[in-house]
Amino acid sequence: MSGVAVRFKATSGRVNLFNLSPAPGSTSTQKRLGRGRSSGLGKTSGRGHKGQKARAGNGKPKAGFEGGQTPIVKLFPKRGFVNQNAKTYAPVNLDRLQHWIDQGRISSSPEKPITARELLMSGCIHQVHDGIKLLGDGAEHLKTAIHITPSRASQSAIRAVEKKGGTVFCKYYNDLALRDCVKGRTDRTEAAPTRKTDILWYTSWRNRGYLSPTALSKMPVVEERWKTLAKQLLSFKTQEYEKTK
Repeated sequence: MSGVAVRFKATSGRVNLFNLSPAPGSTSTQKRLGRGRSSGLGKTSGRGHKGQKARAGNGKPKAGFEGGQTPIVKLFPKRGFVNQNAKTYAPVNLDRLQHWIDQGRISSSPEKPITARELLMSGCIHQVHDGIKLLGDGAEHLKTAIHITPSRASQSAIRAVEKKGGTVFCKYYNDLALRDCVKGRTDRTEAAPTRKTDILWYTSWRNRGYLSPTALSKMPVVEERWKTLAKQLLSFKTQEYEKTK
């Protein structure tokens, strides 16, 4: 070699640092403003003649600004409010549930009740939303003893199911617990109700809450944690507070 550095050429299909380049069409040259009329972006630099958007330092008007006139959002009246604690339950009626059982698409037993996972996998519901609510429509078509664990249940549905020898136990699910239930995960501890309305609901036997003492004595499968939770959540009924003199 005569002192001239020979550049190494990579073989076809081999990637090296010196032959890397952006994909064709992925980059573009910088837009240069005010460089003569022949560039297409000279003189007014693409802003046009005068007006609010042609001024320097004006920035962009906020969304909904209509040049000073009353915005349309202020012209329409407002009614009501949005309840931040509202929940949307996926309804399941007894006649539809009986139809799924007759087709062999879903089954239940006291040790393995119907949950949101079985209802979703079988196509009985298309989305779990914030939980499952069992309704009593079509109770006259129910002829099978079913065992189900929804989030909520109406009184008519509870009476119809128990009349046929089935069981209904309402269980609390937050977003994460409901997602684990649908996916079949059991490695995480399920959340307990924290709001007062939820505590009163799931500790009441009238609603067939799973944390009520009667439900804990009748359910075939009971976790030890549920018994502890039931004592803790119901302790406020027996607590006594010192009265200020």
